[in-house]
Amino acid sequence: MTEIAPVLHLSGVTKSYSVATDAVPVLRGVDLHLNPGETLALTGESGSGKSTLLHIAGGLETADAGQVRVAGQDLVPMTDTQRAAIRCKDVAVVFQQFNLIPSLNVADNIAFQARLAGRLDAQVVGHLVAKLGLSEQLTKYPEALSGGQQQRVAIARALAARPRVLLADEPTGNLDEGTSSEVLEQLLALVADTGAGLLLVTHSPGIAARMDRRLHLSRGQVA
Repeated sequence: MTEIAPVLHLSGVTKSYSVATDAVPVLRGVDLHLNPGETLALTGESGSGKSTLLHIAGGLETADAGQVRVAGQDLVPMTDTQRAAIRCKDVAVVFQQFNLIPSLNVADNIAFQARLAGRLDAQVVGHLVAKLGLSEQLTKYPEALSGGQQQRVAIARALAARPRVLLADEPTGNLDEGTSSEVLEQLLALVADTGAGLLLVTHSPGIAARMDRRLHLSRGQVA
């Protein structure tokens, strides 16, 4: 049987921040892997380093040591420009804050990252728009949308570029319970459709339980 190569593989990742004259360790030799089509929850107390780990996995921050391999490519020795190229094509991030571009309508927000990656496909976008119930919103601007609609747009934008890895940082944290459940259902269905690996940071045991696997970050290490 052919072994499946992880789309995301972290090995021995460390990270510290300077506070005054001291180096404060946040991550202490973190290992994790994520396979294509797999969903993985990352839990932990506030301040445990979950967002830092997610940012390192996406090349938004650099590790002090260790390996961070996305689609087989190690981000750690890369230049900022090289990491940006990986983020553009192989990684997408959905944040708790929707981070839509206010001057662009919904259609252009959805197409934004896919255009940058040179992967804009009308059929893919149409599928996402239909699945997320955004067909009637395409000419509207973000300020005219509800929180749930804005997060759906953010999810569509992330997946329109057909990333190998989808990183989500409390993606339903700003939504009410009913909307949160609906958006999560749509997100998981679309991840299954696309075959992307999903690493999702959450404080919610209920959301974590919906993932294929769960890891807990404590004192800079995962278990």
